[in-house]
Amino acid sequence: MSSSPIAVIDVGSNTIKMLVARKGADGLPEGVFFRTCDARISRGISSASPTLTEEGMQVGLEAIRSLITDARAHGASLISMVATSAVRSASNGPEFCARILAATGLALRTLSGDEEARLIGRGLACDPALAALGNFYVFDLGGGSMECLAYSGGTQVQALSLPLGCVRLTERFISDPSAPIPAEQLELVARHSRELLAGSGFSFTLPNAGAVFAGGSMTTARAIVGAALGKSLNEAPLTLTLAELEALLTRLAALSLAERRSAIPGLPPARADVFPAALATMIASGRAAGVSSFRHSLYNLRHGLAAELLESQPG
Repeated sequence: MSSSPIAVIDVGSNTIKMLVARKGADGLPEGVFFRTCDARISRGISSASPTLTEEGMQVGLEAIRSLITDARAHGASLISMVATSAVRSASNGPEFCARILAATGLALRTLSGDEEARLIGRGLACDPALAALGNFYVFDLGGGSMECLAYSGGTQVQALSLPLGCVRLTERFISDPSAPIPAEQLELVARHSRELLAGSGFSFTLPNAGAVFAGGSMTTARAIVGAALGKSLNEAPLTLTLAELEALLTRLAALSLAERRSAIPGLPPARADVFPAALATMIASGRAAGVSSFRHSLYNLRHGLAAELLESQPG
């Protein structure tokens, strides 16, 4: 007998996402329903003292309410909600969490960077495609942070979170996201990414290591490449080279925001302003790791938290 479904809501900097899952025959989370809301609660995250705006908190609350309704409609017996970089960084993050509790009756738990990285690692352990990999690095880029992990012989040996989210870096380094983006501004994003990685203590010393990229930025890159080939996301190539990402960045940087939104199949309009900075960060991460390509994984923090919740269910 299958377990009762549970729901995980991930309140991120750029999007708010939900996974409804039940325990599969192998004991791992089996997806029942998935939904993403473009909320961008993190506007202003790059400021010296970041705060969530009233508009951002209201948009976030409405998205969460809608996702809770969907979760219950799909039979979720338990709903767990977590917040990441935007709420973690904001001085009024606790106020936002209190509003969510008052409005929904459900607690929103703010994850530390270490907790976020650990749950991403737990989620990736659910990806059967990664079981055969030996030494590899993992990057998960969101709107406010990037989580970095390293696996040696399939065992996690490093995990940390860095403030390298694409919303954060766009606000800091891209003067006008609505216009074509100058190469020197993208280089500032790349240089900052390289410097934070170099100073983080994260070690890129695994022999013969590959690299896996999770999160919405890599999903978007793969969707764009697939659309150009007339393929859906699931049919698109699972591995993208840094050369392909660089060519995509060159193409997108030459376009205005309006052109990016209208002329690039596979690029969600709500992500078009921050996606060039995301690509610059991804490429810089690959160069730092000494790899020439990234393998994509759709497994993530939500799968990790779902695995923990389902593990506690009887049967």
